[in-house]
Amino acid sequence: MADCVFCKIAAGEIPADKVYEDGGVVAFRDISPQAPTHIIIIPRAHIESAADISEDSAHLAAECFAAIARIAKSERLEGGFRVITNAGADAGQTVGHLHFHLLGGVKMGEGLI
Repeated sequence: MADCVFCKIAAGEIPADKVYEDGGVVAFRDISPQAPTHIIIIPRAHIESAADISEDSAHLAAECFAAIARIAKSERLEGGFRVITNAGADAGQTVGHLHFHLLGGVKMGEGLI
């Protein structure tokens, strides 16, 4: 999608502190971290949100989760981590591109963040 900031990051048109990328997934550090480790993981293909994952695109979410496991290991999050995705404005989604927040590096309570 031409005006999507995450599509532009995936395409290399906007710089980001990338920590991982492969043919289907890009991951980069959040510019406003909510934890010591806060990484955004996106599929390169544009999907608006988790609400728009279809049978044809479900493999992209699986690729993101496989990348999350690799990133968590490389970031040394052995004690645990949290993965969050927001779907739609009421959930707090601010960028209309499916993305997952990988949060770690601190002991978290049972609340959302």
